[in-house]
Amino acid sequence: MTTSKNNFLSNALLNAQLHDPYAYLGLHRDHDQIVVRVFRAFDAQVWIKTSIGFEPMQRIHPEGIFEWRGKLMPAMPYRLRIEEKNTRHTVYEAYDPYAFAPQISDHDLYLFNQGKLWQAYRMLGVQPTRNSDVDGMRFAVWAPNAERVSVVGDFNRWDGRIHPMKAHHASGVWELFIPELPPGIHYKFEIRNCNSGEILVKTDPYAKQYELRPNTAALIPTEDSYNWQDTTWMARRKVWDWMHAALNIFEIHAGSWKRHPDGRFYSYRELATHLLPYVQEMGYTHIELMPVSEHPLDESWGYQTTGYFAVTSRYGSPDDFRFFVDTCHQAGIGVILDWVPAHFPQDTFALARFDGTALYEHEDPRLGFHQDWGTYIFNFGRNEVKSFLLSSAHYWLSEFHLDGLRVDAVASMLYLDYSRKNGEWLPNKYGGRENLEAIDFLRELNIMVHGEFPGALTLAEESTAWPGVSHPTYVGGLGFSMKWNMGWMHDTLSYMQQNPIYRRYHHEQLTFSQLYAYTENFVLPFSHDEVVHGKGSLWNKMSGDAWQKFANLRLLLLYQMTCPGKKLNFMGNEFAQQHEWRVKHELDWYLLEQPLHAGVQTAVRDLNHCYQNIPALHQLDFAAEGFHWIDCQDVEQSIISYLRRAKDGSFVLVILNFTPVPRIGYRIGVPTAGIYREIFNSDSTYYGGSNVGNLGNITSMPIPWMGFSDSLEITLPPLAGVIFSWQEFPVD
Repeated sequence: MTTSKNNFLSNALLNAQLHDPYAYLGLHRDHDQIVVRVFRAFDAQVWIKTSIGFEPMQRIHPEGIFEWRGKLMPAMPYRLRIEEKNTRHTVYEAYDPYAFAPQISDHDLYLFNQGKLWQAYRMLGVQPTRNSDVDGMRFAVWAPNAERVSVVGDFNRWDGRIHPMKAHHASGVWELFIPELPPGIHYKFEIRNCNSGEILVKTDPYAKQYELRPNTAALIPTEDSYNWQDTTWMARRKVWDWMHAALNIFEIHAGSWKRHPDGRFYSYRELATHLLPYVQEMGYTHIELMPVSEHPLDESWGYQTTGYFAVTSRYGSPDDFRFFVDTCHQAGIGVILDWVPAHFPQDTFALARFDGTALYEHEDPRLGFHQDWGTYIFNFGRNEVKSFLLSSAHYWLSEFHLDGLRVDAVASMLYLDYSRKNGEWLPNKYGGRENLEAIDFLRELNIMVHGEFPGALTLAEESTAWPGVSHPTYVGGLGFSMKWNMGWMHDTLSYMQQNPIYRRYHHEQLTFSQLYAYTENFVLPFSHDEVVHGKGSLWNKMSGDAWQKFANLRLLLLYQMTCPGKKLNFMGNEFAQQHEWRVKHELDWYLLEQPLHAGVQTAVRDLNHCYQNIPALHQLDFAAEGFHWIDCQDVEQSIISYLRRAKDGSFVLVILNFTPVPRIGYRIGVPTAGIYREIFNSDSTYYGGSNVGNLGNITSMPIPWMGFSDSLEITLPPLAGVIFSWQEFPVD
């Protein structure tokens, strides 16, 4: 190598502009000599181990460039002995990172660049690995518009000159193996943009652990050594017939379900101890966690994610989270994660303009910026972004045995003009408003999840009339398992806020959903979105005085639990939380000292168990034959009645009275003669009601009514509903 080229490269190194560190550092041949160069900016002397022992290296630049020349090749990878500056003869030995060859395969790089590397988290980020029989950490990052990328951290005083990385040129991926680094060390990537020269210090997009906010460095992880005990659950899940099973989801925010008296969060392990027994007792089948991926701002509730492969350190370590999921599975409870592939925040330490360009997002704000949320939109047409997001989904399901993903803000992904005025969006290549790249991504996501993780669910938060959200991709659908029924939720809550005097004018809000109820696999949600931003709690939405609010809430939850569709409720709904949800406070558990709140909780517990234990209430949630109106036209009295059927023909009868007037001697048609037993009454005194009801069994009469040959004469309580089960007349 010529002197001028050496000078050029050494200056580039010292100015933190060296694009290819292996062109200057490490081992080289210079005619008949072997040359080894190292950069040790903080060291006084360096020796290299050769066949005759440690030989001194010559300092060829005062900033800390050392060189050794010899005839014989040192044993590879060569070992250095180092004396630090400004210490009392602190001497230690280490391997030189530039003595190790890159490890990432061309095949993996090809798949990553094609958007097909579903386990990119095993290639990028930091990987504990072994290179040439030496343990260490392999760092890799995608930054195609960088002139130079370095690993910086506690181990090199955050100096970007010390550990510049090697570029795999066409792929845009940079790599460096650093030997003998222990877990727990803080690190980031320092990136110099190739056009502007801008220096950015970025956290690792593929990091599996971060320090506690407000700090933003990634942590070198320990190797996963968790011993899972959920083999039975995982085997059963593979053959789980979820379409015909009970699915009753308890949505929680991990940081505000409960807190310690001093305000500290419950850890993942403490949640396993305290939350899980509550969920079991209450009769839920699944827990849905609002995002626990790493995020910098508590007030974002996790929806402004910066760590797409990292469990937030607020509540503990990745193994602590594994313990939580494992314990849930052993108790028969599934765990679903709220996952956010639609957008990401502008925080400069994270994904935003990652290598000085719009890398994960679009350059044009008409495509790449959410005006409502102040966040960037992922560029779903970029293959490497698809690899990133698909790998994130794969990671959560694989590494933490999660049972599904609730995909946030799907509507915003599907439409290019979502929440935009004319002139604020760009059409697709056909001139339409559909985001073709996002559609392709969602289909690929669902194909991957259902193919790789049998029995795992994908649930779409999608609020429009987009067709086939929960239809298979092979018939043109998006491929989700289920979709939230936002229309049913809005209509129902709007109706329940009406004064009962006026409800007869809004009766269609109770009946309209049956016109589309089987076009998708629907979940009926009363989620966190309905109890924030001044909307008030579910209890506060109910009309009337305090007693009527409780009665209306019990009636609402009975209606939800008996309507076709799987169920979801946000924490606090089940005991009539009065404050709307506040992320910095635990729920108002003291309310359970009051009988009416405790009554709602008891009613929800009993309803949940009815839903699980009675096949007619869940087996045919997605099929029209599972539901039959008895009377949907009693507008004047604001009463609806219907049957729910199981696959074997068994059924329950549901009658709901949305006025505060008791209906004595109310006649209702029934499909089969026999004895009808009142198995649930939301007006029961056990639930805080007035105890108007039917005292057990009612015998049908051969009086034709409502198109049926037999009927019942019942007492229908005020602002309440009843469920009847059928049994044959006893044989004489």
